[in-house]
Amino acid sequence: MSVIKVMDEILANKIAAGEVVERCLNVVKELVENSIDAKSTYIKITLIEAGTKSIVVSDNGIGMDEDDAKLAFSRHATSKLKNLDDLFNISSLGFRGEALPSIASVSIVNLTTSKDGKGTFIHLDGGVIKEVKSCDLSQGTTIEVTDLFYNTPVRLKYLRNLYTELALIVEYVNKMALSYPDIKFVLINNEKELLNTAGDGNLLKVIYAIYGIDVAKKMIEISGENDDYVISGYIGYPEIAKTSRNVITTLVNGRVIKNNDLNRCLIDCYHTYIPKDKYPMIVLNIDVDPILIDINIHPQKMDIKFSKLDSLKELITKVISSKLKEILLVPHASIRDLNTIYEIEDSLPNTTFNYELDDEEEEEVKETVPKIEELAYDFDNDSKITSVKSEEVVEEETATKETYRIKEMIPVGIVHKTYIIAENASGMYIIDQHAAAERINYEKVLNALLKDDFKTIDLLVPLKLEYSKDEFLKIKEHLDLLREIGLGLEEFGDNTLIVRYHPTWFFEGYEKEAIEKIIAITLEKGEFDKEKFIYRTAATMACKMSIKANDYLTLETAKVLLDNLRKCDNPFTCPHGRPTIITYSNYDLERLFKRAMN
Repeated sequence: MSVIKVMDEILANKIAAGEVVERCLNVVKELVENSIDAKSTYIKITLIEAGTKSIVVSDNGIGMDEDDAKLAFSRHATSKLKNLDDLFNISSLGFRGEALPSIASVSIVNLTTSKDGKGTFIHLDGGVIKEVKSCDLSQGTTIEVTDLFYNTPVRLKYLRNLYTELALIVEYVNKMALSYPDIKFVLINNEKELLNTAGDGNLLKVIYAIYGIDVAKKMIEISGENDDYVISGYIGYPEIAKTSRNVITTLVNGRVIKNNDLNRCLIDCYHTYIPKDKYPMIVLNIDVDPILIDINIHPQKMDIKFSKLDSLKELITKVISSKLKEILLVPHASIRDLNTIYEIEDSLPNTTFNYELDDEEEEEVKETVPKIEELAYDFDNDSKITSVKSEEVVEEETATKETYRIKEMIPVGIVHKTYIIAENASGMYIIDQHAAAERINYEKVLNALLKDDFKTIDLLVPLKLEYSKDEFLKIKEHLDLLREIGLGLEEFGDNTLIVRYHPTWFFEGYEKEAIEKIIAITLEKGEFDKEKFIYRTAATMACKMSIKANDYLTLETAKVLLDNLRKCDNPFTCPHGRPTIITYSNYDLERLFKRAMN
């Protein structure tokens, strides 16, 4: 007697449901994608108890006739693939033919659909069709799913709390609304409307509906293309970066995807613009020939494979980086009602000021503090500034240079030995002296590291460095790279290195510490990346070379600092992504002092 038997279709569907339907979100996802594939312009999702009690998805799509409606609940029944060739040219969101039978096998389903004026109603219980009849429905399809997982109690038991389930659904519907701004999406839970988009094709309106006016005002439109890809969408100003990576929405031919390589590329575009624990607001749509991608790598179709990923990453980096360089990124200070400010101040106890410092800054400051003039670099030559330039020289240089991204700022005071107060015809500026110096030094060091003809200094007495065996072997792997940036490292016995020369931009008196920090970067865990190593080295060295909070500055030296900051490619943030400048426009000041009332 044969031991192997063909399993019952209902049992097969329940097994498939384990991959396709894990929670309420999966039901919403599959039904919404079917509605989109049905060419709907209006999709309404109605939930009860975050979908655990009921999920209803209604659309105005092309609908189905009775035969198709019954066949839709058969496994691997689909209208989207006809042959093997279609698998390599998928343009629809769904194509497997597993979703509806999988959902029906673990729930009670009512389907109402209409095509060419003829309506059909089908009732299923646990995947078994119990009733089929004619009904009235003008156009489209409505699917109601109730009692999800009623016949698989183990899976029901492991559903998360209602808030988590609802949050996942809201996040998904938000991303679908961003994917299809020409479709009107309505999401309701327990009779409360959570989303309602216009459906008029305006992506910025959808961003406003989801994230609010403050975010929508800080989004910038982007577009670009190469031989393989066309990209479009919106990117956010660095100041609205969030702590969750979910604010990065990546779409490929309208499909929401999660691809780690793409996410890293997008985050890297904001390198030094935002802190490392923040993520940029991005809605990026990628149009590509389906032949260049493979979406058939996971049942939930969230990940994707690109055949020319490097070409795509290069395009994204070019477009976003150039756009960020075009815009003014000085954040405006928030203007609050003065009465509210006074009430808050009156309620606070007397406190002293504490400053948030970077990891590098938290190290103990050396007893011998260098002169401030030695830390402010002139971008036009490699020598350090030893005296403040005259106003005539500054004006002459300004006249011959290209237009800077920020106007000239005149320092008028320094607060808490940390913040420079400056002014110009546009308004008032507050500059973090350490962040500003760090940005200046970062770009100077980075430019030096990227040069082929770097300058070095020979050491009179070579430095000797000892490491453990495993560290020594890892350093040996990167000796050529370390020499490329100007570090003269040589093996000197077991687990020992000597340094014979170093770059000229090293801070005098801190040579050994700088070398040890650079080598420490090569020893960090994870896959080594040469480009990230260069940028990380520049940021680390810039922090050590820069003035700190509480270092004393004269107004003359502050003026040199601000003039050099203006010459930076990105004068708006330090290498760690913290702002260097905030501004009060003249209008902001007038509002604060009630000179302007609107």
